[in-house]
Amino acid sequence: MRSADISRDTAETKIRVRINLDGTGSYDNRTGIGFFDHMLDQLARHSLIDMEITCEGDLHIDDHHSVEDTGIALGQALAKALGDKRGIKRYGACLLPMDDALVRAALDLSARPYLVWNVDLPTPKIGTFDTELVREFFQAFSTHGGITLHVDQLHGINSHHIAEAAFKAVARALREAVETDPRKSDAVPSTKGTL
Repeated sequence: MRSADISRDTAETKIRVRINLDGTGSYDNRTGIGFFDHMLDQLARHSLIDMEITCEGDLHIDDHHSVEDTGIALGQALAKALGDKRGIKRYGACLLPMDDALVRAALDLSARPYLVWNVDLPTPKIGTFDTELVREFFQAFSTHGGITLHVDQLHGINSHHIAEAAFKAVARALREAVETDPRKSDAVPSTKGTL
């Protein structure tokens, strides 16, 4: 089973992440940040990665540490669950519409982390959630997951729709990339022989 259980304890957050790459998209995400939990639920549901995340963070300061550290721990869990990446498709992409928003995500599980983020969320907040934290999450996730990740907003005027489309697009691209390639299920998808 391609799964991982990661704990991350700091002076700012206490996080536990459990994932199963071969799941059905079930989720139980409790970070204490409503909108962020909603986005993590979308990430699980549309990637078909079972995901349980708990976070106790310093929310009396703000949401930043909880969101960033969750991205770190989730990235670490993904890298651990993938192991040597033998048999995966490695690449994934999705063009995802959500009402006014249209977001494209493309990724490579290359072990070479890099984030290209061309997303403009027009409001500073979605409810009480700071919209700049969407990028912070994906920066931490891509860095610690070893993901080359490009996210581009093609259209959008509503911050909620744009952010949700970004999470769903990344989820669908991730679903494709972690799937087993039936034509090369015994090989690491690289001419180097390792990722």
